[in-house]
Amino acid sequence: MSQPHTQLGGLLGQAMEASRRGRLFHFIQDEHSPAVAVFSPAHRDQNHEGDWYGEHAGKWLYATAKAAARSGDAELLRQLRRVADYLVEVQLPDGYLGTYAAPRRFMVRQPPKPLSWNGEPSLRTWDIWTHSYLVLGLLEAHRHFPNERWLAAARRIGDLCLHTLAEGGIDINELGNHHGMSATVLLDPAVELHLATGETRYLDLARRILAQADANPALALQTRARAGVDAADIATGKAYQLIWNLVGLAKLHRATGDPAHLYAVQRLWHSIRDKHLTLGGGPWGGVANRSREVFNAPFAFSPQGYVETCSTLAWLQLNREMLKITGNAVHAEEIERTAYNDLLGAMAPNGEDWCYYSFPNGRRVHTTYWRCCKSSGAMALEELQDVAYGVNDAGDEITVNLYGPSTLAVGKLRLSQQTGYPAHGLVQLRISAPDTGARFALRLRIPSWAEGATLSLDGQALPAPQPGRYAEIEARHWRGEQVLTLDLPMTPRLQQRVNENIQESRAPDGSPVAQQVLHHAYLAVTRGPLVYATTLIDGFKTEETVRLPKALQELPASAEGEDGAPGIAMTLGYRPDLLFHPYYRAGGRSDGAWRLTWLSLAPDAT
Repeated sequence: MSQPHTQLGGLLGQAMEASRRGRLFHFIQDEHSPAVAVFSPAHRDQNHEGDWYGEHAGKWLYATAKAAARSGDAELLRQLRRVADYLVEVQLPDGYLGTYAAPRRFMVRQPPKPLSWNGEPSLRTWDIWTHSYLVLGLLEAHRHFPNERWLAAARRIGDLCLHTLAEGGIDINELGNHHGMSATVLLDPAVELHLATGETRYLDLARRILAQADANPALALQTRARAGVDAADIATGKAYQLIWNLVGLAKLHRATGDPAHLYAVQRLWHSIRDKHLTLGGGPWGGVANRSREVFNAPFAFSPQGYVETCSTLAWLQLNREMLKITGNAVHAEEIERTAYNDLLGAMAPNGEDWCYYSFPNGRRVHTTYWRCCKSSGAMALEELQDVAYGVNDAGDEITVNLYGPSTLAVGKLRLSQQTGYPAHGLVQLRISAPDTGARFALRLRIPSWAEGATLSLDGQALPAPQPGRYAEIEARHWRGEQVLTLDLPMTPRLQQRVNENIQESRAPDGSPVAQQVLHHAYLAVTRGPLVYATTLIDGFKTEETVRLPKALQELPASAEGEDGAPGIAMTLGYRPDLLFHPYYRAGGRSDGAWRLTWLSLAPDAT
């Protein structure tokens, strides 16, 4: 079967192209770029700081390999080759390819760690973290542009890690903070090395990492996950690290088929989805914790919570893995929700600037050159092309996961989406089969919010699709050009959340006592996959208390943005309308602009 090729247009395609021309093209160009110069022997041999800046090279390799392959950008490919070749040149004979001076490297046992809330080593190290991203980056570059030297460099890293954790007698938990989680992320690249090479020793490395992580009482990753412990209570609950660990555990299940791994991932996936996501789909923290980047307590709600773009990347990747394993539509929907809201909402149109943190209610703040989230955002965008469509190994089933202008080509077969989605809900899927025809089944994801959706083929109505599932068209022989029309109703909807506290105890006679001591209700607006937000109210207010409106009304077409998505007017009756726009574009996508997703509800409205 021919290799499927996907091309995204619309909002997602525009964002990917902006990132290719912006962040990926300018941030790293050669060995003199600051994010690569930290690997030079002159810098490396003097670096005792324990910094994490080496992660950017691996992230850039990963995203740039995908971007160069999909775009055919010859200059970007030249930059990729030059940087990857340079990294291979400075790799040491033992396989070390980090940024630390010899006494600080992960192969050297460090003094005992002090007791601290996040298990941070006394000599803080991100050495394993950097190597993990380098392995992923080198493997992705080799996957798209085969080069045995790049593959060999990744293997040498894996071999050094295995030797260190086995013969070297060092426990993986000693090498990372957050009770080891920033080192146990090595689980992901270890499995990738096995999948790329077929070598069982890398599977052994992955199993060793998991065993050591599970034996750490403060982490106990798989054991505690299987027991139903909430994501906020695994180690420190650091969202980015924990979800990346789950990505590795999901891949380990794919490699081994062990149901224990999948069960653990599924339990924590549900914990995160049900208790720890913003309305825009990003994992959030920042409510009464020591770190802004750890999960809030279960069901904790604050409009001023934080979404770290790195956590958004990890959540997209986890759902990518779960979609591969289960084929469940909910994982594709989570990817789409996150992509169109919290991911695009963190990105500036120039493709260069990103928000480290995004807030449902708060200012857009573009972060500085070195911040991790700028590279994570570029990575996350490049994940979208591979999940937009699915083609099974036999080539006789095609799945449409993401909606928006796009094309899928499989040999002479071509599928194209002609649509204004996510601004509008009408999707026309044109199927152009070769003269000899093509036999395959077709599956279209029906979003959970799309009640009343309709589906027709060449004008003939098909059975009403069920929200939250795939509409399945049985295998048939497709000839010439045929058109599937999917109409997804996009009625604006009110969403409500509550910040509440109920004190529970028992009276002297043993009877239960419950008293509500805190109750603040909030209101937000969604339309289709998009979360909406308003800017500063009346030009200066960061909060507004409203009485629940009886109805919502779309603004006329003249109020549409350049992307075609209409605004929404909240008509309250006692004050001028409040105007909402899609969260990602609210405030003009400019640094310092305010976005208010949630409005406080007046007490009499609750």
